[in-house]
Amino acid sequence: MHFTAAEIARELQGEVRGDGSTVLTGFAPADRARIGDLTFAENETFFLRAEASAASAILVAGEFTSNRKALIRVTNARVAFARVLPLFFPEPSFAPGIHATAIVDASAKVDPTAHLGPYCVVGGHVRIGARTVLQGGNHLGAGSQLGDDVVIFPSVTIYPRTQIGNRVRIHSGTVIGSDGFGYVLDQGRHRKVPQAGSVIIGDDVEIGANVTVDRGTLGATVIGKGTKVDNLVQIAHNVVIGEHSLLVAQVGIAGSSKLGNYVTLGGQAGIAGHLKIGSHATVAAQAGVMHDTKDGERLLGSPAMDDRQAKRQIISLRQLPELVHRVRDLEKELQELKSAKAGGKA
Repeated sequence: MHFTAAEIARELQGEVRGDGSTVLTGFAPADRARIGDLTFAENETFFLRAEASAASAILVAGEFTSNRKALIRVTNARVAFARVLPLFFPEPSFAPGIHATAIVDASAKVDPTAHLGPYCVVGGHVRIGARTVLQGGNHLGAGSQLGDDVVIFPSVTIYPRTQIGNRVRIHSGTVIGSDGFGYVLDQGRHRKVPQAGSVIIGDDVEIGANVTVDRGTLGATVIGKGTKVDNLVQIAHNVVIGEHSLLVAQVGIAGSSKLGNYVTLGGQAGIAGHLKIGSHATVAAQAGVMHDTKDGERLLGSPAMDDRQAKRQIISLRQLPELVHRVRDLEKELQELKSAKAGGKA
């Protein structure tokens, strides 16, 4: 596919500086760009690299000028970057229909515009919305509901009674609705607590590869609309995640914790059970949260604490070896003073 710089500018609600008829056939970073490519620059350093590259045009924010290349000026270069990439790298299309190897229960309702790929299994009373795609090897448990424009990548398993909204993407290896980790000690043995709940996933959620979302014990585990979940994340039973939150790789959230809206959990952060994490809170990578947090709080460390306090402690710990030497020197001086005093008395 190819576009002119002017066409790209119109798509991004930006403006062209230079030759708007410049033909663009691809998008690449400056160090790999070739003639015909569009690249982007967020600051002056990146702009100088982009201008020196072979790219034919540069996506910029700010008052940059160039006598060599067409510029497409936008309000936010990174947002424009995300919006323009699908033009050059469109999603694969899937023809409506059900593959011959798919097994679909007679009671399931599948929209005629949906695509069910090879070896999919669809249980009883499942509902699949318009233009939804099951790419292959997917299992949908009885009573599950998928909205419109959902994309389920290969080898995703969805347990019974799961509700998935519109425009949700779930990547390979993920399991939605597995048993929560619930046991009670009964006469020396761990007795399983049946997990009879469900999972509810809101609109515009994206879930990465090899994620596990446990269903609720009685109620529902909930992921709010617009939330993005990275690979290898564990979301336990009865967890409620608000809207537009970000969960980075290897995050773990224990049972019945509740996260507000726009929460960010850094990689490998852990949230203990039955906690409340306020909206707009940020938890740094590898932090371990053991208490409720307020709206907008920023946490760091394990156990997690206010990031300013944690940074002071980190700085203090780095000074500890020097402090140990100073204490030893002081102890030595004190011992010498004591010895001198004792000698004077003698």
